[in-house]
Amino acid sequence: MRFLHDRTPEADLTFDDVFMVPSRSDVSSRLGVDLTTTDGTGTTIPVVVANMTAVAGRRMAETVARRGGITVIPQDIPLEVVADVVSWVKQRHLIHDTPITLASTDTVGEALNLIAKRAHNAVIIVDGDRPVGVVTESDCADVDRYTGVDRVMSTDLLTFPESIDPEKAFNLLHESRRRLAPIVDNEGMLVGILTRTGALRSTLYRPAVDDLGRLRIAAAIGVNGDAAAKARMLVDAGVDLLVLDTAHGHQEKMIEAIAAIQSLDLGVPLCAGNIVSAAGVRDLINAGADIVKVGVGPGAMCTTRMMTGMGRPQFSAVLECATEARSMGRHVWADGGIRHPRDVALSLAAGASNVMIGSWFAGTHESPGDIHYDANGRAYKENFGMASTRAVVNRTADDEEPLEAARRSLFEEGISTGRIYLDDGRPGVEDLIDTIVAGLRSACTYAGARTIEEFHERAIVGVQTSSGYAEGRPLHNGW
Repeated sequence: MRFLHDRTPEADLTFDDVFMVPSRSDVSSRLGVDLTTTDGTGTTIPVVVANMTAVAGRRMAETVARRGGITVIPQDIPLEVVADVVSWVKQRHLIHDTPITLASTDTVGEALNLIAKRAHNAVIIVDGDRPVGVVTESDCADVDRYTGVDRVMSTDLLTFPESIDPEKAFNLLHESRRRLAPIVDNEGMLVGILTRTGALRSTLYRPAVDDLGRLRIAAAIGVNGDAAAKARMLVDAGVDLLVLDTAHGHQEKMIEAIAAIQSLDLGVPLCAGNIVSAAGVRDLINAGADIVKVGVGPGAMCTTRMMTGMGRPQFSAVLECATEARSMGRHVWADGGIRHPRDVALSLAAGASNVMIGSWFAGTHESPGDIHYDANGRAYKENFGMASTRAVVNRTADDEEPLEAARRSLFEEGISTGRIYLDDGRPGVEDLIDTIVAGLRSACTYAGARTIEEFHERAIVGVQTSSGYAEGRPLHNGW
């Protein structure tokens, strides 16, 4: 990456402060761009779901890995629960989705409670394990919640075998004017669900899989306690990547924890952070980190900069840290401040190998929380920062004396409750991934790059005023 006119700015920059200049390109198609990462994570798109309790769970992990990214399970989840989540994700199919099921004796109210858990917007009604009907949200409209689902379900089912090719499935669904089909095994038992959009996506994305062909998943641990023992347990449970995470990563506890984990030679990449300086990168890599996580303060739920004055504008932080990591043969992730696809592209242009996204994904069907509705009927999910009182209390409840836990709860650097509204047009995490990948592929064609590494090499970045940024924003309702 170089700055326009080769003028390195004196001030640190946020994503909003910069733009990229198109270059002469021979990349004629977005589909000619390969977004596979090279940092050892096994991701085929540069998307990592942040280890936030309100964002990262089993549904998120399954869905994102199927499209090529990876999800980091938070460190405040009990290890036995993490092991169960990892095992569950490893058993998921690479093409079809996990169905939501009810018996024909269940009610419309139960169906409505479950439909919002998955973006495919359907519940499969089963007799034992055999599909006999399907219920969608529209089937339940203006129906008493105590009505049996057998009264509203559609019984005209089109089913597909497990082995069906995604392209063939798409064509059959398109020809029959159907949105989805249950997937059944050789004996007609339900094993999955495939939508027309899901089949289409399977022709465009490659799943992130381990050496055994199973979906990948990561998990986070903190620096307190016996981090090495926790790391061993997580790897034994099947985790593909470890994230050693604390708000201030450039500290002695972090360096000691990295060295202790790497001494075990667990055979999986270790990401550590967060830091925002070249010195932090050097210290964490010299301690043994394979990847360094960059970002202090840019997250939507983070109050660190307002509380402490500490942090750094994210674009400049990623640029400096990535430059240092690359000189040492290692990698960085950009963590925080991602609000638009352009921010992902700018992070990669600055040298990041992957981009971590948290709050943006909180407002999707796949995040762990339940859907709520405001006074105007708009759907939202609750979100909170991982340095907030709410998160800290949950994380330390079993590890500390009551007095120490109470003291800790007085000091927070995050928002304990916020609303992230679901986008009516893009309510699923796959919808957001489509948007991100489309923008990133297009950015690569503008730069004349076929890979992420070529994109970093060819990117030309300029500095703009706030008016320049405003000029680039669409005006949906005129001016």
